[in-house]
Amino acid sequence: MLQSRTARRRWLAAIGLTGVAALALSACAQSERGDDSGSGKVGGTMVFGAAGEPKNFDPIFNDDGESFRPIRQMFDTLVTYKRGTADLAPGLAEKWTPSEDGKSWTFDLRKGVKFHDGTPFDAAAVCFNMDRWFNMKGAGAQSQMIYYGDVFEGFAKNEGDAAGDPVYKSCEVKDEHTAVLNLNKYKGAFPAAFGLTALSISSPEALKKYDADNVVQSGDSFTYPAYATEHPTGTGAFKLEKFDKANKTITLVRNDDYWGEKAKLDKLIFKIIPDENARKQELKAGTIDGYDFPSPADYNSLKTDGFNVTPRPAFNILYLGLNGANNPALKDLRVRQAIAYAVNRDQLVKTKLPLGAEVATQFMPKTVAGYADDVQQYPYDLAKAKDLLAQAGASNLSLKFYVPTEVSRPYMPNPSEIAAVIADDLKAAGITAEIVSRPWNGGYKDDVQKLGKHDMHLLGWTGDYNDAGNFIGTFFGREKKEFGFNDPAMFDALAAADGVVDQAKHADAYKQVSRDIMSKYLPAIPVSHSPPAIVVSSKISGLVPSPLTDERFDTVSKG
Repeated sequence: MLQSRTARRRWLAAIGLTGVAALALSACAQSERGDDSGSGKVGGTMVFGAAGEPKNFDPIFNDDGESFRPIRQMFDTLVTYKRGTADLAPGLAEKWTPSEDGKSWTFDLRKGVKFHDGTPFDAAAVCFNMDRWFNMKGAGAQSQMIYYGDVFEGFAKNEGDAAGDPVYKSCEVKDEHTAVLNLNKYKGAFPAAFGLTALSISSPEALKKYDADNVVQSGDSFTYPAYATEHPTGTGAFKLEKFDKANKTITLVRNDDYWGEKAKLDKLIFKIIPDENARKQELKAGTIDGYDFPSPADYNSLKTDGFNVTPRPAFNILYLGLNGANNPALKDLRVRQAIAYAVNRDQLVKTKLPLGAEVATQFMPKTVAGYADDVQQYPYDLAKAKDLLAQAGASNLSLKFYVPTEVSRPYMPNPSEIAAVIADDLKAAGITAEIVSRPWNGGYKDDVQKLGKHDMHLLGWTGDYNDAGNFIGTFFGREKKEFGFNDPAMFDALAAADGVVDQAKHADAYKQVSRDIMSKYLPAIPVSHSPPAIVVSSKISGLVPSPLTDERFDTVSKG
């Protein structure tokens, strides 16, 4: 080992306490519970305009922000993030301690915490959740556990597309308030990954009562059990009252038995309004109190009208995915490079993305450890694009371009407008992009991520923590139908990088993988990094914007 045992122990302890590099919003420096926790009006209802409908409310079966927004209010994780930053902070675990080799983690749990159903949170509950995820049965259920597959890599019995060797080994109840997680190998994602919303802790009794694992796949669609749709049961500051699909509202009520500072609001309502302009009009009319992802063109007018607009730091990536499995022409690196040269990303960023957005050169922002300054780049070059297509015999290429509707994302404020610009750029290079529009949680994500129906698609990612594995490891660490890409050499390189304990060497290993992705593989085209904003009424105080879009509403008051 090149790193001494003492230095290694010191580093493992440090990441257990401080986690990731801070991405603090300087205007919103907050304590762990929020500086407004002891002040502000108590009571009332806040209505927040959500950009899309949640898939369901069971954390483990989700991977998108519109599902996670209400889930975060109802559930807690073992580790969480300090308000307004990406720094790790105690959650349901007051302390987490790694073993010398990083292959086990001991969690000292909070005492006196109860789930919404009144049952106790304890070490047995932690291990029940860990074992539930690991032992999940059914190809359909496993396919919906995106984060678990990326972090833990495999199940007790892999089904369907799951094929990895599991990182999880066992969970031990050392005593009522101490749980020990044992791993088969060191995993660089930890401890930060313990804060993933997907790995929130549910009530074991509620999971059993409402048949939580009974996910049924029928063709291209999935049906979720009552736990996920009506009875999500966590330890969070709010609990679910009702999801009214007809009126597109999710109503949460304060959890008066919450273990921390009680929420100030009586009720928190998420009103699903997919159209950004409609969200703006409702804010101005006073029917909602805030919304996410306002159009950059509206920032000044919203401020003039007295609303508070706060851009978050850019900690995301928008990419143009390519599916070689569905369209053989896309297996040719020259064709993928031609598409990269054909898209005028500079112009796209200037005209369709928020002020402060940047063209992406690789699949992570500059603030992530593992970002490489010397990757191969693809500046706009129409002549080069045409030449590469001719070399590949693909000068008259036609592609099915899948684009989401009924949603705005932090990295993609208006998918249809962005897609139209890209399609026009490709047309100039001789590529016909047939746009196929599908609702975000009404077919799009399944078509792209589970079924691979597309040739090309728009998607992106907001980072969960500051590690390259959370970006390129999530995208390209294993075979996925989203990209139709299978190269064991790249998968092995990512796995090796994730397993490097020394911080500097860990980052260097990821830098090399990024170089290879951009020069040798290019399974997708990185487009941009955007600073998404959040806007609220002047009546709202105490909301702390998060670089991870991980806002919690328990500190919010409505005056």
